[in-house]
Amino acid sequence: MKRSLIALAAGCLLAFAAIAAPGTLEGVQKQPINVSAIAMFLVFVLFTLGITWWASSRNKSTADFYTAGGGITGFQNGLAIAGDYMSAATLLGLTSLVYAKGFDGFIYTISFFVGWPIILFLMAERLRNLGKFTFADIASYRLDQNRIRTFAAFGSLTVVCFYLIVQMVGAGQLIQLLFGLEYTYAVIAVGLLMMVYVTFGGMTATTWVQIIKACLLLGGGTTLMLLAFSRFDFSFTNLFTQAVAAHKSGIAIMAPGKLMADPVSAVSLSLALLFGTAGLPHIMMRFFTVPNAKEARKSVFFATGFIGFFFLVVIILGISSIVIVGQDPQFFEGGVIGGKLIGGGNMPVMHLAKAVGGDVFLGFLSAVAFATILAVVSGLALAGASAIAHDLYARVIKKNQATSAEEMRVTKIASVGIGLVAILLGLLFRDQNIAFLVALTFGVAASVNFPILILSMYWKGLTTRGALWGGIAGLLSAVTLVILSPAVWVKVLGNAQAIFPYDHPAIISMTTAFLVTWLGSVTDKSARASSEADAFEEQYIRAQTGLGAAGAHAH
Repeated sequence: MKRSLIALAAGCLLAFAAIAAPGTLEGVQKQPINVSAIAMFLVFVLFTLGITWWASSRNKSTADFYTAGGGITGFQNGLAIAGDYMSAATLLGLTSLVYAKGFDGFIYTISFFVGWPIILFLMAERLRNLGKFTFADIASYRLDQNRIRTFAAFGSLTVVCFYLIVQMVGAGQLIQLLFGLEYTYAVIAVGLLMMVYVTFGGMTATTWVQIIKACLLLGGGTTLMLLAFSRFDFSFTNLFTQAVAAHKSGIAIMAPGKLMADPVSAVSLSLALLFGTAGLPHIMMRFFTVPNAKEARKSVFFATGFIGFFFLVVIILGISSIVIVGQDPQFFEGGVIGGKLIGGGNMPVMHLAKAVGGDVFLGFLSAVAFATILAVVSGLALAGASAIAHDLYARVIKKNQATSAEEMRVTKIASVGIGLVAILLGLLFRDQNIAFLVALTFGVAASVNFPILILSMYWKGLTTRGALWGGIAGLLSAVTLVILSPAVWVKVLGNAQAIFPYDHPAIISMTTAFLVTWLGSVTDKSARASSEADAFEEQYIRAQTGLGAAGAHAH
C-alpha cells in the first residue's frame, strides 16, 4: 500500500507541475501563472500527503477508516466540521455577495449559519449515541434495515453527487483563474488528490486535512481582514461611511433590497439552508468520530464559534472591498454605472488580498482556496464511499456478514469510483449554470435526509412505509421543482417562462416530505409498524443515555 500511495502522490504532483500553463476563463482576461500560489499549494499538498502516509498505517479496521477510531476530540472535530462547512464558495461567493449587495449579502450569509443551533440542541448528542458510521444507521435503527438503508444510501449519494458537481466546477474555474491552469487539468488534479486522501488515509487523513485547512482559512481570512480594516483605523463608522459613498447603490446597501424582496423565496431559501445543513451526510458523519455524546456537543459548540467568527470576517471583507477594490482602477472589470465603477466580478476578496498584501499574500490565499476545495471534496467522497460500502454492500447485500477487510476494500474501490465520477461530472457541467445545484443540494438534504432523520429520533409513530413514502416524495418534489424553476427551466433549458416561479423549492418539497411521511405512518396498521413503535423506547433510552453506544466502534 505504501508503494501505491507513493506512486499516486508522485503522479498527482508531477501532473500538477507539468500542466501549469496559462489558461483563460470565458469573459475573463488571460491570467499569468501565479508562481507563489502554486508553490504554496505544492507545500500544502506535500504536507497533507505526509499526513495521509501516517494515517494509512493507523487504518486497521472499518471503525478506523470511517470514524478515525472515535479518537477525535471535540475541539479537533469542531475545527474539522468548520473546515467541511467553510468552502471556497463561502470565502469567494459570500464575500462577493456582500460586496455587491451589502445588507442583502449579510442576510444571505447569516442563513448559512443559523442551522447550527438546531444541530447542537436537537441532534448532536442523539447522532453520536445512536449512530455508528453513517446517518442510515440512525434512520434504520428500529425500521426495516434493507429498505431504509438502501433509500438512505441513495439519498446520501444524491446529495454528495450534486455537491461534488458544485465543488468540482468551482475548483476548475477558480484554479483556472488564479493559478493559470486549464480547466480540465485543474478538475483532474483535484479529483486525483481527493482519491489519494480518501483511499489511503480514510477519516483520519480527511479530518486532519480539514483541520489544517480550517486553520489556514481562519488565519488567512483574519489577517486579510485586519490588514483591510486598518485602512479605516479599525472604525466601523469610517468603514461603512466610505462604503456607502463608494458603492453605486449608496445608502441602499445598508438596508434589505431585492435579494429577499419575495417572501416565498426568502422563506424557502431559509428553510433549505436551515434544515439542509442538518441533512448533509458529510457533516453528520463527523459526529461519529468523537468518543461520546459530550464530545459531540463540544464539536458543534466549537464549530459554531469558528464558523460564526469566519462569517463576521467575510462580512468585513466584503464591505472593505467596496472601498479598496471598487475604487481601484487596476481591479475594474466592468463598466461605469452612475459615475461609479464596482469592479472585481466574483473575486473581490482575491483582489483585496493583492491590494493590501501584494502578490505573495494573494498567492497564499489562492493556495488556501484550493486547499479548501480539496478538503471539502475529500469529506464528500468519504461520505459517499461509506454509504456504498457500509450501507449497501455490508448491510444490504452481505446481510451484515461482510468482514472488516472486505468492507474496507469495497470502500476504497468506491472512493476511486466516486473520484472518477466527480472528475467526469466536473467536465460535463463545465459550461452550465451551477447555481441551481447549490439550491438543489440543500433542498434535497432538507427534503429527504432531514425529515427521516429527525422523525426517526423524535417520533414514535414513524414507520418504514411512512419514511419511504416521505423520502421519495421529498426527493421527487425537490428535483422536479428545481427543474421547473427559473434557474433551470429558463436559464439552462432556454424556455421563455418558468412553470414553477421560485428558484428554491424547500418550502414545498420539505413540507410535502413531512406530510407524506406522517400520512404513510399513521395509516400503516401492520404488525411491523406496531413492533417499530414498541422499539422506540429502547432507542429513546440509548439516545438519552448512550447505553450501548460504546459498541459503535466495533465492527
